[in-house]
Amino acid sequence: MNQEARQRAWRLLEESVVTYRGQPVGTVAAHDPETEALNYDQVFTRDFAISAFAFLLDGRPEIVRHFLTTAVRLQSHERQLDCFKPGEGLIPASFKVTDNGEGEELLADFGEHAIARVAPVDSGFWWLLTLQAYVHVTEDRAFLHQASVQEAIRLVLDLSMTSRFDMFPTMLVPDGSFMIDRRMGVYGYPIDIQAQFFAALCAAADLLDADEPANARYREALKERLPHLAHHVRTYYWLDLARLNQIYRYGIDEYGPAAVNKFNIHPDAIPDWLIDWLPETGGYLLGNVGPGRLDYRYFGQGNLLACAAGLATEAQTAALMQLIAQRYDDLIGQVPLKLCFPALEGQDWRLLTGCDPKNRPWSYHNGGNWPVLLWLLALVGLRTGADELVERALSDAERRLVQDDWPEYYDGRRGRLVGQQARRRQTWSAAGYLVACQLLERPERIELLHLGRSVEGASCAMPV
Repeated sequence: MNQEARQRAWRLLEESVVTYRGQPVGTVAAHDPETEALNYDQVFTRDFAISAFAFLLDGRPEIVRHFLTTAVRLQSHERQLDCFKPGEGLIPASFKVTDNGEGEELLADFGEHAIARVAPVDSGFWWLLTLQAYVHVTEDRAFLHQASVQEAIRLVLDLSMTSRFDMFPTMLVPDGSFMIDRRMGVYGYPIDIQAQFFAALCAAADLLDADEPANARYREALKERLPHLAHHVRTYYWLDLARLNQIYRYGIDEYGPAAVNKFNIHPDAIPDWLIDWLPETGGYLLGNVGPGRLDYRYFGQGNLLACAAGLATEAQTAALMQLIAQRYDDLIGQVPLKLCFPALEGQDWRLLTGCDPKNRPWSYHNGGNWPVLLWLLALVGLRTGADELVERALSDAERRLVQDDWPEYYDGRRGRLVGQQARRRQTWSAAGYLVACQLLERPERIELLHLGRSVEGASCAMPV
């Protein structure tokens, strides 16, 4: 590992710290001096989670505690019938510290200022995972058992587990509501959200105080939901060559509980690229499953997080790592790590992205490479014995990251170009690299960060 690269990454992370009334409360998304800030000068919940892991592994939990407290303070606490206000329990996508001359104040964004005005489905999940990691590293049960923190957990669960139209254990979400924050045809049940949902529910099951009467019904609901969610994703999202052959021979318009083709998938919808691309021994979790629909695209964050949290089985995790190794150029490339493969092109790009120029083929979320995902690759790779693959990916990344000043993402089929609209000095690019380095240097640190838990009826435990 390159010591100069690590020193520069730490310097960037520390220079990104935001303070509120004298206390560190997070890190800005980026501070590129050559590009308009827009909202990159704010503390994003999803971005800071990775910075939090780096600080925790380095023995610096104070900033993480202050961030967690700040998010609780900003969480929406009013049940709204007004469609223009955040729902009760929503954790903000981001916040910033402002000063109008009368002292510092916190300004939260629940999506009402975001591009396309999409509320964040994943912010509460990342808050729960950050809280779980903080408690696991520090053993600060007094903080966890504060009434405000326990109430915040319950509110996130109310928001994500109660009112809904569908009857699946998965979570229905719109386009643009998580890391893939622009239209990408991921509406419905995207794997990224199902993996985050599962990991967050596992975290909540660990974090809810068993002695608090108000938590009893939540703990029962989690006990029921988690095994069903795990079974659903492992059964219907998994794709390997044997499963592809089964889909290829599906009958259609089946009715009743004995139906094999439960989602009425038409075999003719199998894309041409997949048939020769899928190797004999590898596999992955599909991008989306819903009525009449399988999204055959590979999504890096969703697959790796599902493995890290134990949503995927051990056999599925091993098969995913085999796929990544065998399709290294496609899924990792020159600067890791591909967020989505393959890219939408031609008519698909026009229809599914709304002709979004930022998401043109092999750019940004549409086939771009995101260095932040190094932390997840390291978690899963080291856990499964794929040390050489992790070392190779890290080695490929660090020279370019330093040379290019820590870009947000890379463009091109193999990630050879700095993203056309990528911010430099992107905090989570540095944080993802640092977490990967910390774990590779001392693999026993894997046990300090914890995603997932043992779920009765479904073997879902994988400490990370």
